[in-house]
Amino acid sequence: MAVLKVIEVLSSSETSWEDATQKAVAQAAKSLKHIRSVYVQEQSAQVKDGKVTEYRVNLKLTFEIE
Repeated sequence: MAVLKVIEVLSSSETSWEDATQKAVAQAAKSLKHIRSVYVQEQSAQVKDGKVTEYRVNLKLTFEIE
């Protein structure tokens, strides 16, 4: 039986929500082993002068505890 833990992570990107998600997973993988899934809980964007300048994601990462 596996024991899983869920943590909340925030990330941002100047490119896209997908890129922000990839960055969050890549950074988390540096210190967490056995990441099983990611659930994008919320997406938002910062706007300046009528243009999106930053994409933000609030996501939950699920990983297995050894």
